[in-house]
Amino acid sequence: MNKPLRIIYAGTPAFSVAALQALISSSYDVVAVYTQPDRPAGRGRGMQASPVKEKALEYDISVFQPASLKDEQAQAQLKALAADLMIVTAYGLLLPPAVLQAPRLGCINIHASLLPRWRGAAPIQRAILAGDNKTGITIMQMDEGLDTGDMLAVAECEISDSDTGSSLHDTLMVLGAKTPLSVLPAIADQTQDNEKQNNAAACYASKLDKSEAKINWSLSAEEINRAIRAYNAWPVAYCTYLKKAKPLKLRLWMAEVLVDANLAANTMPGEIIAESAQGIDVVTGSGVLRIKHLQAEGKRRMPVAYFLNANTLLHQILT
Repeated sequence: MNKPLRIIYAGTPAFSVAALQALISSSYDVVAVYTQPDRPAGRGRGMQASPVKEKALEYDISVFQPASLKDEQAQAQLKALAADLMIVTAYGLLLPPAVLQAPRLGCINIHASLLPRWRGAAPIQRAILAGDNKTGITIMQMDEGLDTGDMLAVAECEISDSDTGSSLHDTLMVLGAKTPLSVLPAIADQTQDNEKQNNAAACYASKLDKSEAKINWSLSAEEINRAIRAYNAWPVAYCTYLKKAKPLKLRLWMAEVLVDANLAANTMPGEIIAESAQGIDVVTGSGVLRIKHLQAEGKRRMPVAYFLNANTLLHQILT
């Protein structure tokens, strides 16, 4: 009987935990976990372990947290583990050639897009922002490029009109735990087919930044709605309103495009033309957007009806 694959798992955020749990629950041997160093977090700024580290410690798996894998000592330590395969999911550190070549079968990546579309750090949110109607998980043989390696397996899922960055994250997290298990036997036997990526079709999914979540009301209602969905639950889309002549931040959690909205003449992007328990209607560069869930500065998230109990924004121009 063949011995189970000796696997090193590398990941850091919550998205990476499901795949680690699936491997632990399988017949494979997870010999070590690599994750980012503990970081200050919370109001007290105490050091906090990554979700992947916490899961590994539950099962007494050895955890390594080098600040970089470019260090020769860190590379020697990884090579000494004599792993057959390294599986990487949102690890956050560059794997230099010495690390890519250390495991007998190399390193594979669980990537949350249908490569070559959306290579990079934020494929889930970029897919929603672009209006893609599907996405998925790609299992990729890692090379020295940014998500440029040969594809070993693909699993697709639809992006619905109600999907947010948060909901799609959770869907792909589950899919990302199932998909590698389906191809590991062929990878172990070295019978898995590899498919080259079409580099001409590649898109770059740049890392999210808080500043990009500020709403530009000159965009269309559809584009703004996609932004609100994509940035839920981080960094959360926002704009500014006035309360007693003071500008305050308004975070937007949920909205919908009004298909049959009637616009009066001389309205401006950002102008609020109606408000009710159903929502706050805002003029955009093309069409009207109805805000349904929001969060005023210093307050919790709430349905619009609760906000309007103590506020009115009618005829204000959001910025």
